[in-house]
Amino acid sequence: MNSASTLRLPTYYISHGGGPWPWIPEMRDAMAPLAASLRAIAAEIGGRPRAVLSVSGHWEAPRFTAMTSPRPPMVYDYHGFPEHTYSIQYPAPGAPEVAARIVELLQGAGIAVGEDERRGFDHGTFAPLAVMYPQADVPVLQLSLKAGYDPEEHLAAGRALRALRDEGVLILGSGLSFHNLRLRGPQAAAPSRAFDDWLHETLEREAPARRSERLRAWEQAPAARVAHPSEDHLVPLMVALGAAEDEAATTVFHEDRSFIGWTTSSWRFGALPVPA
Repeated sequence: MNSASTLRLPTYYISHGGGPWPWIPEMRDAMAPLAASLRAIAAEIGGRPRAVLSVSGHWEAPRFTAMTSPRPPMVYDYHGFPEHTYSIQYPAPGAPEVAARIVELLQGAGIAVGEDERRGFDHGTFAPLAVMYPQADVPVLQLSLKAGYDPEEHLAAGRALRALRDEGVLILGSGLSFHNLRLRGPQAAAPSRAFDDWLHETLEREAPARRSERLRAWEQAPAARVAHPSEDHLVPLMVALGAAEDEAATTVFHEDRSFIGWTTSSWRFGALPVPA
């Protein structure tokens, strides 16, 4: 796939794992199923995209903000990991021209948007992409979340960005379907499974309009605020879904009670591109 491709790409919401896990052997081993799912995403879209747009749960701003640097730096937004993980480099080029298109699309939809030429890749972006595209040969940029985490605003941003899918840009919502860092082990099993079950039902079995309605009211889901004391890792889902709002959801990763006791999942929205 290249910039001339007219194939529509699906979008994804991924559970991106913990911190700089691909660079820590014991974490990398424990997260082997997640790694396999990320490699499968890169394979199943049928070639390298023109660019990857990552909407990471690790960047929020007062308004939606697009990364514009042609050579994004690194953001080591984690604590307590081995020293070598604070010198990781993921040297993918940025995509300023895609950033300009994002600004155009969001403004065209009446959504306020800013630009940031200094922002770098956080681990919600560089960790999964180092697995998906280890050669760092695909341009990458990020779009921030909007402070306040309003579900409808993030669904609307996704709708506005839908055209990128026809322009070779892979939209990746990067978070975790369960994200309560204070709850691990056996006590996390029941709430993470309950919320994960609700997500599967909502995303895969509800009609599109009802699906979006349920996501707007996600706090009413079983164990919702246990699963997400702060919804920073859930809201990237809204952007990914908004860009494919009337299209089917497919589970691309599911792990029941991982090594820290969480049940987590990832989804694809829309069909895979089929070359003519």
